[in-house]
Amino acid sequence: MKKTLVLTLLAALVVSLLFYYLLGGGPSVWGSFKNPETEKVLKQFVALKEKQANTDTNAMPREIQAMFKYAERGQWLSFSNAFSDLPERNRGFTSGPALSEKFWTKVDRFISDTAEKVGWHWKVTSPPRLSGISWEAIKEVNGAFDGFVTGDEKYSTEFGRDIIDSTPPGSVYFGGPDPGRHIVTAMCQTRPKDALFVIAQHNLIYEDYLDYLRSMYGKKIYIPTPDDREACLKEYSRSLFAHVSSLPDAMGLNGPLSKTIFDKCPTNEFFIEQNIEPGFSDWVNPYLEPHGLIFKISRQPWAALSDEIIQRDREYWRKSLTPKIGGWLREETTVQTIAAFVKKTIWRGDFSGFTGDPRFVRNGYSCKMFSQGRAAIAGLYAWRANMAKNDSEKRRLTVEADFAFRQAWALCPYGYGVVLPYINFLMSQNRFDDALLVAETMAALPQVKNDEILKGVPDQIRQYQREHPASKHTN
Repeated sequence: MKKTLVLTLLAALVVSLLFYYLLGGGPSVWGSFKNPETEKVLKQFVALKEKQANTDTNAMPREIQAMFKYAERGQWLSFSNAFSDLPERNRGFTSGPALSEKFWTKVDRFISDTAEKVGWHWKVTSPPRLSGISWEAIKEVNGAFDGFVTGDEKYSTEFGRDIIDSTPPGSVYFGGPDPGRHIVTAMCQTRPKDALFVIAQHNLIYEDYLDYLRSMYGKKIYIPTPDDREACLKEYSRSLFAHVSSLPDAMGLNGPLSKTIFDKCPTNEFFIEQNIEPGFSDWVNPYLEPHGLIFKISRQPWAALSDEIIQRDREYWRKSLTPKIGGWLREETTVQTIAAFVKKTIWRGDFSGFTGDPRFVRNGYSCKMFSQGRAAIAGLYAWRANMAKNDSEKRRLTVEADFAFRQAWALCPYGYGVVLPYINFLMSQNRFDDALLVAETMAALPQVKNDEILKGVPDQIRQYQREHPASKHTN
């Protein structure tokens, strides 16, 4: 009797798992979006990327085929779980350029030979590295779903539409972190052709990615060749060795390669989200002007950013912040006032008297997405302040950097790309009490409770103050 019951339960489990598999594994996000246009964009984008993946000269790996099926059905949970396992197959996806297949073949052979010598009859067989057009396509599908499912669809749509609508047709846009690349890619590639050429600024060193760009854009814009990569490597190495005695960081080649595209496409307008990659700021910073959420790369370097440019930037962000967190943050608003807002609204979840949108504040993805854009502009102002040739210009730009950093911090008080640059800025201004307040406020938030790096920042500032007593109370 007991044995029969156990067998019956096992059979039921097997049947349940079989049905789960046949149904595609998990619930669908289709029908859950508040705006039907969001679902339409994602479905069109999945179909477009699958069609592109099928142009790959290599057969599409079965894992990627399965993930496209999940994406077609809108089964984001199953898709994301499957995707999280794939970087292990793509050696180098999470830690720099992937090494050659020849290298990994040698490693596998060495392990196999060693096993044989110690009497183990065991053959190491590593699955082939995921690469090529299909791999690049599925990464973009993952990023698009993440942007509209993890992120709030309202604000992801606003983010993408704002960037696309602010750029003339045929522009080239270097996307930075995931939202700036994937959301924009999904929204513009389902619009009329050539609305915007999106390029991931951190992927230009990968030949697979350059092939992927060629499969999308053909000869409509210039895509760097292997000869370009070799020339950039030589020039980058010479430049690096002229300043420091260390080996070049391969990621630093993204900057020179982006400059190659810029120079080879003289009639296109260029934009960039955040110049976060090594090698980018070396050439691009003098050419940047704030352009809404992003930057425009001008054809000639700016001797200075005019008052008109700065005022236009201020007005844009005032209008952007007001519906999100309210209109209370002004130039005279202190760090202490913002810290009180963070503790009340973000930490305790007390929205009494709050005139912004709780929906925005509660979505970390959306908060980081907008705040990182504002922090990047603050970083440009700070860079120009450091380069200023007179005290008046330095003060003008330092004021702008500080105000932009405060806005970014209020938008997302726990993001790496906001908090750490702002603390560094404050310390560079000898405002150590403010820097400590920002760090302590951030470290107390539940969003960083498992982040030992961010939680340790207040102690690092206190340690610095102990070692430099003259730095205390200098606000």
